Amino acid sequence: QPYGAADRPQRGPSPAPRPPQPHRPDLARVGNVRGEIRLNKRMADLGLCSRREADEWIARGWVLVNGEPAVMGMPVAPDAKVEVLPQARHQQAGQVTILLHKPMGYVSGQPEDGHEAAATLIGAPSQWRGDARHPADNRRFAPEHTRGLAPCGRLDIDSVGLLVLTQDGRIARQLIGESSGIEKEYLVRVHWAPNGPQGADVVTQNVQAVFPADKLALLRHGLSLDDQPLKPAQVDWMNPEQLRFILKEGKKRQIRRMCEQVGLHVVGLKRIRIGNVVLGNLPVGQWRYLGAGESF
Repeated sequence: QPYGAADRPQRGPSPAPRPPQPHRPDLARVGNVRGEIRLNKRMADLGLCSRREADEWIARGWVLVNGEPAVMGMPVAPDAKVEVLPQARHQQAGQVTILLHKPMGYVSGQPEDGHEAAATLIGAPSQWRGDARHPADNRRFAPEHTRGLAPCGRLDIDSVGLLVLTQDGRIARQLIGESSGIEKEYLVRVHWAPNGPQGADVVTQNVQAVFPADKLALLRHGLSLDDQPLKPAQVDWMNPEQLRFILKEGKKRQIRRMCEQVGLHVVGLKRIRIGNVVLGNLPVGQWRYLGAGESF
């Protein structure tokens, strides 16, 4: 038999309409007219901590706004008084920043493709002896110093040199934040390979003599990566086979890709400075603490 109207189950009474929900403003946008922003961003902008740290401190009740306990996600006015309780300062004082001379074959961040993370090199046996004899702030190595270490800027698996790992969100923001203008200096050994590293006319000795001056000018300014123009860079010859790069940005494999665009093939890359901190005589595979008197 066809399914007719008489056979359809009878519907019960319609449910009562839901009461209107209270308006919940988007805290990321609220108060823009008055210049208000989220508290965690304001704390990061003030250099107090990272946004993640700010959220942790707020959740623990360690932050006051105009003398009152802060609430997660709250917007604050530009003239709001933000205070951090001593508990947060004490926690922050225990955070460490580590300088590692990364060897080839290690990745800067999480392990990938069977390669170990550079952070696995941090331990008592690999601490530089000079640092162990004169530790920063009388600080001795402890296992908790390896927890939550974040690399501040990548260094390719086939590159070596200075890698900064830190537990301090302020330093991470300073080095890799959107507004960071910290210089990074590199020594780069190159071959002239106008037809690719496996192509014809590769020059491995006295590369400076055959490298066109207009292409050196392009390395300094005029190249783009990922459809974005690069910031001006300082690029100079250190010797006939080695260039020195000073950059204020850090795109993925930036120097290698820049060199490819002008016919150079990178055969060695070493980072020797970040801001005011130099690699110095730190041996390959060893590390030290950032000293109390050092800053980037």
